[in-house]
Amino acid sequence: EDGFLKNGNTSGKDSLRSRAVQKGEPVNTKQGEECVSIEQDSPKNTEDMEDSEDMHPKGYLEKKYDAVCDICRKHKTTLKYIIWGILLAGYLAMVIAACVLNFRRALPLFVITVAVIFFLVWDYLMAKYEDRIDELLSPGRSLLNRHWFWLKWVLWSSLILGVIFWLIFDTAKLGRQQLVSFAGLVMFLLLTFLFSKHPTKVYWRPVFWGIGLQFLIALLILRTEPGFVAFDWLGKQVQTFLGYTDVGALFVFGEKYTDHFFAFKILPIVVFFSTVMSMLYYLRLMQWVIRKIGWLMLVTMGTSPVESVVASGNVFVGQTESPLLVRPYLPYVTKSELHAMMTAGFATIAGSVLGAYISFGVSSSHLLTASVMSAPASLAIAKLFWPETETPKITLKNAMKMESGESRNLLEAATQGASSSISLVANIAVNLIAFLALLSFLNSALSWFGNMFDYPQLSFEIICSYIFMPFSFMMGVDWQDSFMVAKLIGYKTFFNEFVAYEHLSKLINLRKEAGPKFVNGQQQYMSIRSETIATYALCGFANFGSLGIVIGGLTSIAPSRKHDITSGAVRALIAGTIACFLTACIAGMLSGSPVDINCHDILENAFNFSLPRNTTEVVSCCQSLFNSTEVIPGGNHSLYSLKGCCKLLNPSTFNCSWVSNTF
Repeated sequence: EDGFLKNGNTSGKDSLRSRAVQKGEPVNTKQGEECVSIEQDSPKNTEDMEDSEDMHPKGYLEKKYDAVCDICRKHKTTLKYIIWGILLAGYLAMVIAACVLNFRRALPLFVITVAVIFFLVWDYLMAKYEDRIDELLSPGRSLLNRHWFWLKWVLWSSLILGVIFWLIFDTAKLGRQQLVSFAGLVMFLLLTFLFSKHPTKVYWRPVFWGIGLQFLIALLILRTEPGFVAFDWLGKQVQTFLGYTDVGALFVFGEKYTDHFFAFKILPIVVFFSTVMSMLYYLRLMQWVIRKIGWLMLVTMGTSPVESVVASGNVFVGQTESPLLVRPYLPYVTKSELHAMMTAGFATIAGSVLGAYISFGVSSSHLLTASVMSAPASLAIAKLFWPETETPKITLKNAMKMESGESRNLLEAATQGASSSISLVANIAVNLIAFLALLSFLNSALSWFGNMFDYPQLSFEIICSYIFMPFSFMMGVDWQDSFMVAKLIGYKTFFNEFVAYEHLSKLINLRKEAGPKFVNGQQQYMSIRSETIATYALCGFANFGSLGIVIGGLTSIAPSRKHDITSGAVRALIAGTIACFLTACIAGMLSGSPVDINCHDILENAFNFSLPRNTTEVVSCCQSLFNSTEVIPGGNHSLYSLKGCCKLLNPSTFNCSWVSNTF
């Protein structure tokens, strides 16, 4: 018995020691005792487990459970296909039922479903029959290569003539401002070519195809009704999606959170977007979309796989996150590819801050369009400003392999996305505090300096107006508004785009209030066309603050390329700025010149007839008039308009009794 107890105590001590070692705890051993490792105990533990299984035979339910598990492991692939088939059939049944009930309401769901099925089938066919498809298309490819010399000139001549005739007819229909935007496009391309790193080695295919993709995207969205409706619908859905942030902000900050609009309304949107993007990356949906956009630019523009993937990733993520998509290949990229990657980061914005700009009141459809257009524009300018003189080493298949992140489940991905936004939110907040304070100090110092020369109105805005005014005018902005757009470009370049969009939102709100355009000789707001062009010109991270962020981020990812990163960062900043200007020029070419609605003139002429000619404009002006009844400009004319609006609109909506009593 003593021997048995002694052996039992010894084995108990050994097991305690092994558990302590496994947990990383210190083990105190007495003199004469040996510290037994886990590896020494493992054979004994195995024998103990076998003895315990002999002493405790499996029951009936346990045997059945093990049999079911064996069947599941044996037919794992078949069961997976069955489950996915059931889920897919259920989803398709739901889509069909929704279309039967109300096809117009279910149209977005139907279009998304068809697009996803098409790309899934495409991926399946390309993965399984890529060699056969390539063999099938090889005769046509060889025929095209034999006659490509003269076909190339025919295609380019037709394209150039088509653009010239289109500009002639479009200018005759819309006005000369579109022609100014085209001249600005040519001017920016010419300046970029003149200051190129290797002007004689420019490969023109990515340049022209990049501009062409920009033009096609803008033409589809701004000039075709289906494209405009689709992006307008998408913009409204994004705005609705952003509205869900208010639930979390209300709970954390209380009912009066909107009193601190930027801190408690705008910044929580960044947190929400970061969380959603992290979840989409875990589900590998973002990688799938990025691969499709990158493949499109690679095939059309002829850019390398690495820079195509990074440029497409910049549509959704920031300038420091997109290089992570190709992190293993950064030490091996060429200098031109590295410059193109940095240019794409400067020329685009991240999806997380896109929501914040929309909440400012800037047009969501224009911001979404600018985000998509900037990707091909960045590669076009990058390849013109720093042409490729080396041979890229990374193949298509290698660059398209992307990691899904370190998250082990969807909940952890959401948590990591929210946590990673803390630094971004803090960075935005402290930069705005610092830059706005610096701007105020700079204006005071300039005013003090200008007062010595009897020019106290000297300010940072005035200096930027004269520096960037020629560029804003060549984008197609009205001459009267070009100084105001130049101020916004100055804010964006020397501070950041948050400051610029915040000032732009104030100008948009002043225009919507339909107040006087000039007060004491100072212009208060711009035209709708100028606002549109400014929205595209400001849509990018090209500022001096981002310069340090890009250098620090890329250097930490690829320390061996530190010299190449620092030597090309300034050129990438300039190229990113020009890419934003190109996007604004194309938007100016395709955007009309809407006439600003003057509600006073509309209401003055509307009620001279029994039925107003333009009910939509009149109703909108009537609603604006009712919303501003505390201060009514125009005396009896405004009261007369109020009486006409009361007859036109539903009397139960507005209290019109005092209007009729006045008359």
